[in-house]
Amino acid sequence: MNLIKRDPPSYHEEFLQQYQHFQNTIEVFQLSPEQPNKTLDELIIFLAQVAQCYPKELAIYPQQLIDILEKHNTVLHSDTRMQICRGLILLRNKNLLTPTDLLELFFKLLRSEDKNLRQFLETHIITDIKNLNSKHKNAKVNTTLQNFMFTMLKDSNSKAAKMSVDIMIELYKKNVWNDSKTVNVIATGCFSKITKVMVACLKFFLGKDVGEKDSDDSDSENEIDPKEVMMANKFNKKTRKREKHLDKVKKLAAKSKKKKSQAPIFNFSALHLIHDPQGMAEKLFQQLETTTKRFEVKLMTLDVISRLIGLHNLFLFNYYPFIQRFMQPHQREVTRILQFAAQASHELVPPDILEPMLKTLANNFITERNSSDVMAIGLNAVREICARCPLAINEDLLRDLVQYKGYRDRSVMMAARSLIHLFRTTRPELLHKKDRGRPTEAAEELTSMNYGQIDAKDYIPGAEVLLKEKHEEVEINSDSDSNEDEWVDIEHSSDEAGNNTSDDDNDGSDVSESIDPEGETPQQVNDDISIQEKTFKHKLSKTEKKERKADAAKEISLGRILTDEDFKRIDMANIKKQLPERGVKRKLEESQAERSELVKLGDIENIFKKRKHDKAARIASVKEGQKDRQKFGYKDGRLNIHCSKTNRERRKKKNFQMIKHKVKSKVKRSFKDKQIALRNHLIHLKKMK
Repeated sequence: MNLIKRDPPSYHEEFLQQYQHFQNTIEVFQLSPEQPNKTLDELIIFLAQVAQCYPKELAIYPQQLIDILEKHNTVLHSDTRMQICRGLILLRNKNLLTPTDLLELFFKLLRSEDKNLRQFLETHIITDIKNLNSKHKNAKVNTTLQNFMFTMLKDSNSKAAKMSVDIMIELYKKNVWNDSKTVNVIATGCFSKITKVMVACLKFFLGKDVGEKDSDDSDSENEIDPKEVMMANKFNKKTRKREKHLDKVKKLAAKSKKKKSQAPIFNFSALHLIHDPQGMAEKLFQQLETTTKRFEVKLMTLDVISRLIGLHNLFLFNYYPFIQRFMQPHQREVTRILQFAAQASHELVPPDILEPMLKTLANNFITERNSSDVMAIGLNAVREICARCPLAINEDLLRDLVQYKGYRDRSVMMAARSLIHLFRTTRPELLHKKDRGRPTEAAEELTSMNYGQIDAKDYIPGAEVLLKEKHEEVEINSDSDSNEDEWVDIEHSSDEAGNNTSDDDNDGSDVSESIDPEGETPQQVNDDISIQEKTFKHKLSKTEKKERKADAAKEISLGRILTDEDFKRIDMANIKKQLPERGVKRKLEESQAERSELVKLGDIENIFKKRKHDKAARIASVKEGQKDRQKFGYKDGRLNIHCSKTNRERRKKKNFQMIKHKVKSKVKRSFKDKQIALRNHLIHLKKMK
């Protein structure tokens, strides 16, 4: 094989002999294909290795191997079948086979009962499709393979269908097939009669954890630090092996640095790419009502339906009474069910639909007959539902739940206060006046929305801050240019001068004439008028302020292109609006996390408790652990504690100065003393036997 690759023309005759030998072996093999044949296995690999050297002679060789697999697939020996597949992969790597012919054959072989073969073919299919789309998307090949996979997904063979789903999911994760067509093909697998296929598709739409790494990425913890290797190479013995290892580490470090410097790839969730989310949610719910599968599969289906409803603002009113039946504290996985209820809530759901669910939640969870943890979880669930649909709760129920703000248990108290904090920023009019907190600028700008109402603005809220900063800069510049020590003359008008002279001329003789019939002086009347004007101006100030701010924000939004720094200033100004004017007890965080599309389970299970590991608790636990423990120190082995002790036992309690000479003499024994001690010891051992 090596000689042929170096010089194909010189070994042409030897190659023809081997090729003829292969043809003869094939004829014998056809008589009993189920028997293993090592000679055939070696010839298949040999011809595949040298196929690029003799393309004319081996023109029909790939088709011969394909015909053998298609004809004798079920009866072939596992080793022979594996060797033929390896030979075809070698031919594909040398571009002697088209990708569609080989991949379609391999998809058919996924029906095989050989598990090792299926895993081997799955790895090759994923790698081959990834390599096809490495430089640019090969749309023609992708469309052909996706259509073929769609037919494989409906295959009656469960193993082939499951393997095809796994391949599509893996290609989506590797950003090879991340288009809407792949997602919608996988979506059809959610309605498969094969449970494994259905579960795999549901897990795909549930996504992965944020901390989970992609399959292509290497684990950062297992990466070798090049600095450590270079430092070790300085002091260790320099060998050829160490130099090769150092070069390899440097290349890996450069590769990882280049990979980190690349722009990150952001993908939408697969649920966003579904063509008909309403139809899919309805079909899944219909399947859920009639299914007899395990409880874990039902939970997955509920989760996918809730995510579809929440992301696409769907209407599926039967979902809420269905999930309401499982809202019991003793229900298995009840926190996840509450999570699904919150995920399925959005502003377009009518309040009449969600209100019974909230009442059930309050009656079953938020009562004093339950434990404090159950009550806190119930309040957290109410908060998450109301955060997505503020109109779902009525005033009476909210005020009842808010009363738990002074509950004796800290977890319940904090959950109730978080509910108050939510409604301060969404619908403060439902809260009692004392629970609304100090008035803030954001609360004044807040407008209560009715069902279906949208507050659409043609400007960026808070952009007026940029206009204020601009005016402040202009004022500072003008102040710096002007002279501060300059005097300004103020001249009185002629009317004011006349008034002054008339006041001086009147010596109080016309006081009686200046009093009106009701007994009020003109000064009092003027004061009353000024007070009325101030109150009228104060009433108009709120609407005027809103209008002025809106005009200023519109002027900024339409008049210039905002930069990232401008948006940061706007966000900071909007956060400052939430602070009361005076008496701020705790500092507000500058960066507030935006509410995610999905509900986190930790937000519902979040329970505030007093720290168990304070100093008093630690001392109490230490003392409790010392109760049944034996006393530390020398253990007296006597059966009767009242009997006398030996000299050796007494010596342990004596002062070291008293026995120092004995220890010293024991260390410096002569050779004769050692002989005597050894003889006595051996005699003692003999007697003991």
